[in-house]
Amino acid sequence: MTRRTLLIIRVTVFLAACGYLFLRFKEQPLDDLWASMRDHAQHPPVSGLLVLFLLMLLNWGLEAWKWRWLVAPVQTMSLSKALQATFAGTSIALITPNRTGEFIGRVLFLAPQNRVPGVLTTLLGSLAQFTVTVLFGALALLLVPFKDGFDPLWRSVLVSLAALVIALLLLAYFRPQLIRRGLQGIPLVGGLSHHLAVLEDYPVHRSQRALLISALRYAVFSAQSVLAIELFTEGDVLETVLVVPVMFLFTSLVPSMLLTELGVRGSVAITLLHARAPEGVLLATTVIWLINLVLPAVIGAVLLVLARVRLEPVPAS
Repeated sequence: MTRRTLLIIRVTVFLAACGYLFLRFKEQPLDDLWASMRDHAQHPPVSGLLVLFLLMLLNWGLEAWKWRWLVAPVQTMSLSKALQATFAGTSIALITPNRTGEFIGRVLFLAPQNRVPGVLTTLLGSLAQFTVTVLFGALALLLVPFKDGFDPLWRSVLVSLAALVIALLLLAYFRPQLIRRGLQGIPLVGGLSHHLAVLEDYPVHRSQRALLISALRYAVFSAQSVLAIELFTEGDVLETVLVVPVMFLFTSLVPSMLLTELGVRGSVAITLLHARAPEGVLLATTVIWLINLVLPAVIGAVLLVLARVRLEPVPAS
C-alpha cells in the first residue's frame, strides 16, 4: 500500500472522529446538561478538573507502559513512542464497538513484520484490563445498594456469571497457547499460524506484571470517576466508590462505541445514584468522558495524521 493511500486512511480516520463528535453533540438533546454546566461555570471546580486531567495522563501513561511491556518480546520501543501509539489507538476506538479498534492504531507504530504478533500481544493487554474490570465490578455488585424492588436473585445470578467469566478469562490469560489453538481453527487466521507462535511460550512474568499494571490503571480511572461525581453531586462517597465499578462493568459488557458509551455510563450511574440530581450525575459522567476518552482520541487522531508510519505487507516466513 502506498504512502498516499496510507495518508488518505489516516486523514479519513481523523475526519470521521471529528465528524462523529460533532453529530453526537448536535443531535443529543442536552439542554439540562448545558444549563448545569453554565451553573457550574460560574463557580468552576478548577482544582478538581486539573486533578482529573493529571489523572488522565497517568491513566494513559500506565496503559502505554503496559503495552510497551507486553509487546517487548516482539519489538522494543521507547515509552514516548508507546504513548503515541496508545493515543492513536484511542482515536480509532472512537468509531469501533467497545473500543476494539484500539489495536489497529497501535500496531501501525510497529515495524510491518511485527504487526500481526503485535496485535496478539495487544489482545493480551485488553484481556488483562477486561479481567480486572469484571473482577472489581463483580465484587462491587455484591455490595452496591440497588433501588427497592431489585430482586436479590438477579444479583446472585449476575455475580455467579461474573465469577465464571473471571475464571475463564484468567485461564485464557495465563495460558495464551489456548488462544492460539482457538485462532488456528479460524480459516482466515489459521494461515498466520507462524505469527501465533508468539503466544505459545509467552513469558508468565510479563503477563503477571501486565495484570498488576491493569489493576493500578483501574484504580486511577476509578478515582477519576469518583472525583468527578463528587465534584458535581452531593452524596455518600462510599456509595460512589461502590457504584463506579458496577458502571464500568456494565459499560464493558454492553456493546457500544466510545461515542454511545456516554449514554450507557450516564444511564447506569443515574440508575444507581438514584438519590442524586440526575443532571449532576450526567454532567460528571460527561466531564470524565470528555477528559479521559475524547481528549486522548483527538490527540491520537492528530498524531495518527502526523506519524510517519509505513503500511507494507508482512513478509512470508
